[in-house]
Formats: sequence, structure tokens, C-alpha cells
Amino acid sequence: MIATGKGTSGKPRLQISAGTIHKMSALLTLLILILIFSFGNKAFLSVNNGLTVLLQTSVIGLMGIGMTLVIITGGIDLSVGSVLALSGTTTGLLVKAGVPVVPAMLCGVLVGAACGLFNGFVITKMRITPFVATLGMMLIARGTALQLTGAAPISRLGEAFGILGNGSFFRVVEMQANGFPKVVFPGIPYPVVLLAIVAVAAAYLLRRRAIGRHIYAVGSNEEAAHLAGVNVDRTKMVAYTMSGALAGLGGNVLMSRLVTAQPNEGVMYELDAIASAVIGGASLMGGVGTISGTMIGAFIIGVLRNGLNMAGVSAFIQQIVIGFVVILAVYVDQMRNRR
Repeated sequence: MIATGKGTSGKPRLQISAGTIHKMSALLTLLILILIFSFGNKAFLSVNNGLTVLLQTSVIGLMGIGMTLVIITGGIDLSVGSVLALSGTTTGLLVKAGVPVVPAMLCGVLVGAACGLFNGFVITKMRITPFVATLGMMLIARGTALQLTGAAPISRLGEAFGILGNGSFFRVVEMQANGFPKVVFPGIPYPVVLLAIVAVAAAYLLRRRAIGRHIYAVGSNEEAAHLAGVNVDRTKMVAYTMSGALAGLGGNVLMSRLVTAQPNEGVMYELDAIASAVIGGASLMGGVGTISGTMIGAFIIGVLRNGLNMAGVSAFIQQIVIGFVVILAVYVDQMRNRR
């Protein structure tokens, strides 16, 4: 946020909020990472690799948006990875049973929303801390997904099931003289377009709608928000329900990309979602966070993983690097809160 005020001399003075500075520093970090990896490998800046990064980041971004809403209220949602798996396997089971793909996916999203609603109920009505409540849901959702599928993947779901995760807009293919097709432009993946739509809608909700202002108010000062007439319990339940629904949507995208419903997918995804929100400037103390910042944080994680993969760095080292990045982001958030 940028505001104007007057200094001691009476002249106007530009004031930039700590949240804006944090977001700008995250954007600068993203640009530096892109620059470093582009020097290390010329293929990094290719169109195909750029679209790959966007596609790989789409699921993290969807979950990060929901996580941001929850973090702004001052909570946390550790269940999103397991809810992703449960929603995806629910969709897979329905498709396998003969339900059309679109209604099946809508049911998968509704399952995610129901899990989020249950989280909100436990937190607001049973007065259990978000950490413990969502930890319980993490175990419930994962166990349910494994029980429903017998811990086995659901395959042979048909080509229609894979359209959401593997389809693209503006794909250009030309036939060569030898009779084989050549991909001129792979197209913009459907998940990337879906992420953009959800991000814009969530940003509009936070900034332009009453529920968005209530979410910020609850996270900033829950008691003051209550005294101002905000329905605190309802606001929290809406935030957790949306987090669950977006985890369910992410589950559909991921399973569609695999064209297989995997009950073991989504492990540790909740940490990526939290990391994307925190790196993008959301405060774990609540009341601070933006969707644009979360998108920057998600792309930082996506670029890091992609660049390290291209450099031949093992997945274990990648976890270590991202762990240090998260610690640094939380440290910066704490320093901001102290000031």
C-alpha cells in the first residue's frame, strides 16, 4: 500500500507499507532467480520451458490462494495436500463409475469445500486451534482417500479426464513433408488460464467485496472486528471452505495431468502452499497478505525447482534450498511485525 502524508516541514511525504516492500522484494528475488538460471542454461528462457514452469506452478498457485485467505484470518490449513488427494480420487472414482467428467469434477471440488467447511466448524464452534483442527483433517482426508481406493491408483479414466490438465489454448501444429506433425507452439495450458481466472477473482473478492474486508479485519484484530459487527465465525468458515474448494480444484487439475487418480499425491503440498503465501508477503500473524504476492511466491518456488532440476540438482537438495527460503521469508515477516 502506498500513502501520502506530511513530514515535519509540512511537505507531502510518500509512505510505502511494509507489505508492499516485502512484495517488491519477492518480485526482485524472482527476477534475480530467472537471471541466474538463464545464464546457467540457455534452454531455461525457452518458450517451452516457460510454459512448463507455468504448468507446474498452477497447482501450487491454486492452493496458495486458498491458503492466503486462511493465513490473513490468522489461521493455517495443514490439510490441503490431503484434501487435494481426496478430491482427486473422488473425481476418479466417479468417472470410473460412469459419471461424466465435468459433474464428477464438480463433485470433487464440493468434497474439498466440505472438508474446508468442517475445518471451519471445528475451529469456530469447537474452539480448537487451527493447527490441531487441520492436522486432524489432514489425517482424515488422507486415510479416506487410501481407504476408498485400497491405496491403489485409479487408471483408465479416458481421454476426456485428461483434457483439463493437458489441454491448451492456441496450440499450433503443422504437418511436415514426411507426414509427421510438428508442434510450432504448444499453446497456453488450461491450468494456467484457470489459475489466472481464480487469482483475479480472489483478488477482487479480497479488495472489493465485504467478505474480503472482513477477512482482513478478523486477521488484524478479531475482537475489534467482532465489536464492529463482523461475524467472525462466519468469516473464518468462508475462508476455510474456499481453501478446501481450491485444494479440491487443484486435485482435479493434478489428477487430470496424470490421467490417473493417485491417493498418495499431494504429500507436503501444504508446505508449498504456505511457503508461496509467506514468501509473497502474507503474515502468519494475520491481517496481511495479497493474492499477487502469493502468485509471486508460487513462481519463486516453481522457478527454483525448475532451475535446480535443469542444473541436475537432486530433489533432496531442492527441499533443503526451499526450506531455507521459507525460514528466511518467515524471519523477514517477524522483523516486519516487530517494527
